[in-house]
Amino acid sequence: MPEMPEVQGLVDFLHQQLMPPDAAPAVIAEVEVLSFSVLKTAAVPLAELGAGPVSSVGRRGKFLVIGAGEAQLVIHLARAGWLRWSNALKPGPLRPGAGPIAVRVRFAAHDGSGAQPGFDLTEAGTRKSLAVHVVHQLEDVPGIARLGPEALDVPRRDFARMVAGYGGQIKGLLRDQTALAGIGNAYSDEVLHAARISPFAIAGKLDAAAVDQLFDAMHGILDAAVADAAGRPASQLKDSKRSSLRVHARAGEDCPVCDGTIREVSFADSSLQYCPGCQTGGKLLADRRTSRFLK
Repeated sequence: MPEMPEVQGLVDFLHQQLMPPDAAPAVIAEVEVLSFSVLKTAAVPLAELGAGPVSSVGRRGKFLVIGAGEAQLVIHLARAGWLRWSNALKPGPLRPGAGPIAVRVRFAAHDGSGAQPGFDLTEAGTRKSLAVHVVHQLEDVPGIARLGPEALDVPRRDFARMVAGYGGQIKGLLRDQTALAGIGNAYSDEVLHAARISPFAIAGKLDAAAVDQLFDAMHGILDAAVADAAGRPASQLKDSKRSSLRVHARAGEDCPVCDGTIREVSFADSSLQYCPGCQTGGKLLADRRTSRFLK
């Protein structure tokens, strides 16, 4: 799932393509929707996106936001969605059901060749969660209206109060978009490993030193990931993320910090990874495939 650093990388890349410093901003020529379940709004017509040039490319949490005309194109890539850029899309309409493309966004040709740049929104797998909204106000997107503050914008003191007041597991807090916007399953694993905290630790029971470690780890992991994504083309962002992860999706591999083995806890529709040596004092955390949970 793309998380804040990858979405910020997409923002940086699209800003270069759509709002270059030495040329006029791009204009959306067409939005072609092949999977109508992806489009979550109907009040604002798609045609409004072509009423003026692109005026902004930004992000809120894990939502990508492109402003054009009086409207905003809001994209949530969800679990398996991605943005695939092309400097010259093939002419002609797409055939529904011909592949993983759910939406195609074309921009007007600008270099005299007639070639139209643009991007496809794709989604792999059978579980479809990719969402596209066309709105006038960001708050008209329910997912954005519910978002908490950006994870990197929360002051240390407010973060400590947030952790102290949360009664569930600390991994749940890090992933809770209504509390902290932008962190998902992968980076919550990375942050907890860097902080040497069990994902099953109860947030409200962490002492002040552990909360400080967690705050510093969150900033260190996310700042490094954002810096790594900066300047990369969209086609490289997913592979760059995968190669930089130290524990997430690396069950069975050696921990890069200690001599332990990275372990996994599986849930109904997701999993987490952790290092017993670094995070749980050597204890293994049981998952749904067993009949008990270890303390």
